[in-house]
Amino acid sequence: MRGRIVKGIGGFYYVHCGAAGDGAPQAGELYECRAKGIFRKDNRRPLVGDEVEMDVLDAEKKTGNISSLLPRRSELIRPAVANVDQALVIFAVTQPKPNFNLLDRFLIMMAQQEIASIICFNKADIDEDGSGEEYRRIYGDCGCRTVETSVKTGEGIKALKELLQGKVTAVAGPSGVGKSSLINCLQTDIVMETGEISARVQRGKHTTRHSELIALDRDTYILDTPGFSSLGLFCLEKKELAAYYPEFAGYEDGCRFAGCSHIGERLCSVKDAVAEGKISRMRYENYCLLYQELDYIQSKSGNKNTGSKKGTQAARKNGREL
Repeated sequence: MRGRIVKGIGGFYYVHCGAAGDGAPQAGELYECRAKGIFRKDNRRPLVGDEVEMDVLDAEKKTGNISSLLPRRSELIRPAVANVDQALVIFAVTQPKPNFNLLDRFLIMMAQQEIASIICFNKADIDEDGSGEEYRRIYGDCGCRTVETSVKTGEGIKALKELLQGKVTAVAGPSGVGKSSLINCLQTDIVMETGEISARVQRGKHTTRHSELIALDRDTYILDTPGFSSLGLFCLEKKELAAYYPEFAGYEDGCRFAGCSHIGERLCSVKDAVAEGKISRMRYENYCLLYQELDYIQSKSGNKNTGSKKGTQAARKNGREL
């Protein structure tokens, strides 16, 4: 039987087998499995999100053994999950106001791992000044898919569900943005009740201690994970940062100097575009803060004193954890 690992804890893997209409013996069955020792011998470890083949040991008790791992389409290092198709980052339009430095960090982290991102601006029902439309324009200009939602009024929920359909989506967002309410809203008519896993592993339903997939529909899952908590940019060279701001690309050829950092140089077309309102000043300022942080980190690692400690502290202050 084939299925997908939706959670792993204490040496057990919980495998979701089937969804309505795919010929499974019963839609949404959940099996508690062990992995065969051959995986340890081959230095392979099953991950949440892995598609697997398993041998059923007890159909009534829903137990089995994972016999093989199917080829992975993708693999995230942090959190350690497989076969994620895209990421959904949720911020409130207001209450609290979005931390765009943190949002940019998240987008960079996902781009580094070649995972496309969707930005959801929640709480549209209290967006009195229409800020959500401006936020969507800014991030639409840099190639992101965006949606504005309200759990209270239902605005944008259908559009969001369409973006998630047929995908495995990792979900992240800071506290207070309505992430839990939005996830619960998406689980209307779900295939698999999340409480089924909670009862087996004796964990609270709303305490995310381990990465967990929640089935929404056939081949449609969201990944609730504690893994998106530390968003440092330690594996990125400062000279590479501009590539993660795609709205710069159309202006860089006009810079006088090759390898322009777009910060201190004269005759910089990117800075000109910012001044003319063609590039978001907020995005550009975040870029400067992150560049200064990377400069400081790399200078410190090279035992030099040319880094901007002040800029690093500012970036860290703005870049709180998800």
